[in-house]
Amino acid sequence: MTTPIRTRIAPSPTGFLHLGTARTALYSWAFARHHGGEFVLRIEDTDVARSTQDSVDQIIAAMKWLGLQYDEGPVYQMQRLDRYKAVVDQMLAAGTAYHCYCTPDDLEKMKADQEARGEKRRYDGTWRPLPGKTLPAIPEGVKPVVRFANPADGEVSWDDLVKGPITIGNKEIDDLIIVRDDGVPTYNFAVVVDDWDMRISHVFRGDEHINNTPWQINMFRALGAALPQFGHLPIILGDDGLKLSKRRGAVSVTDYEDNGYLPEGMNNYLARLGWSHGDDELFTLEQMVAWFDGSHLNRSPAQWDPAKLLWVNAHHMKQAGDARLAALAVAQLKKKGIEAQADDAMAARCALLKDRCQTTVELAGWLEMFYEPQAAPQAEVDQHVTDAAKTALRTLRDKLETATWDKAGIAAAMKETLAAHAIKMPQLAIPLRVVVCGRAQTPAIDALLALFDRQVVLDRLRTV
Repeated sequence: MTTPIRTRIAPSPTGFLHLGTARTALYSWAFARHHGGEFVLRIEDTDVARSTQDSVDQIIAAMKWLGLQYDEGPVYQMQRLDRYKAVVDQMLAAGTAYHCYCTPDDLEKMKADQEARGEKRRYDGTWRPLPGKTLPAIPEGVKPVVRFANPADGEVSWDDLVKGPITIGNKEIDDLIIVRDDGVPTYNFAVVVDDWDMRISHVFRGDEHINNTPWQINMFRALGAALPQFGHLPIILGDDGLKLSKRRGAVSVTDYEDNGYLPEGMNNYLARLGWSHGDDELFTLEQMVAWFDGSHLNRSPAQWDPAKLLWVNAHHMKQAGDARLAALAVAQLKKKGIEAQADDAMAARCALLKDRCQTTVELAGWLEMFYEPQAAPQAEVDQHVTDAAKTALRTLRDKLETATWDKAGIAAAMKETLAAHAIKMPQLAIPLRVVVCGRAQTPAIDALLALFDRQVVLDRLRTV
């Protein structure tokens, strides 16, 4: 790359950071990091009526959880109004923008007439100054908007980083509003000024913005500003085949954090929703940065697959450090009203159990048995905790009272019990699991019991 690489993510704080924006942020961040560039967080808060501080806080929290550190920002558009006004004044003076006094009623009549004539609904240039043209008289009491004087002829072309070459004729677009009558800039104008000022070199965003790109390119050129390269990413479809949106499904990034997913699992899965590196399915964020040069981006929509996300997250659960999992599990247990400590004992429990878990919520579900008695399904109790099993469990309880409290000591006590009653391991181990753990299937029972407090195990065995 011959110019410094600077990318950005620019969410609107009218809701949470959803998965599509998170994927865009991930790609933008990884591209900048791969090329030794910089990544900017910009908050596009010009929709004053719908923007909230709660949304801003959630966006920043989600970015932090994903580990997508930004080098600049957050930059807020509403703090840049003076800059937008200065650029608009420059454009008005240069003739690349003009005031328009059409009221909403005027515009609706204009477009209704066009529709009646079978024409495309669009602004007809009533207030656009042209050589020899006489403009209407300025109406009293009407605050003007500012419109961009879009080139009337020619085409706008760019080589999209994802879609390839795209060309749109200027006759297909009209003179859009760039400043509302209250002085607040519109999206298409503010984003151009921001990307220009922030020296953004590459813009990754959803392909719903393709139709905005010709206007933006024309404004960059009108301002004499260098064009960024654009890459428009295909949408993400839900498991029902419809576009994921804020109104459909649990698509908030922080919802997944709350539900026990790891950021490395989410990043890994999001990365594969529109990009590939050979056949690699499982990788770290560091590996992605090493591979993500902007190529191999898919042109087709990606399908959200909750089961695949769980599979990916389960892999990263196995790779995660035990002390870290202990802290995450303690937080999940606290939601259940169980107070626990993220100590060495908890880390040892996580080490034994994590291979069976897809999320930290599942891990906390396993860990509950160390703090509160767990009632096994009655069918399992009836099947496994027979009179013969109860007799063997009482013998084991007596031996466990004096056994060395570690895996070897517990295993020795179990072998002695098997010999005393002439039974096989499943005839003791399964009812032992049901009574102490509340489930018939667990990791190696001697290793698991060693992680319990001895008195807890003895108390539960006294119930048979």
